[in-house]
Amino acid sequence: MKNNRSASAASQTSTTVAVKNSASELQDQIRDRAYELYEQRGSNEGNEVSDWLQAESEVAHKKPASVSRTDGGHRAQVQ
Repeated sequence: MKNNRSASAASQTSTTVAVKNSASELQDQIRDRAYELYEQRGSNEGNEVSDWLQAESEVAHKKPASVSRTDGGHRAQVQ
């Protein structure tokens, strides 16, 4: 019984770390895009919130060009 609890706790910890990493990567993408928008506007201050919201929207709706995955031992490109 003790081993099952340890395995379950380890699995939960691993999942939590993966989610945090994913959230961190997403925030980095949004931050980078918001900064690009700021620069495109001539680096004028005063639109930080609108830049951030636009960046969030763009990143949320962005589709990856292609995603690699493994299916049954075969490598495939998914578009």
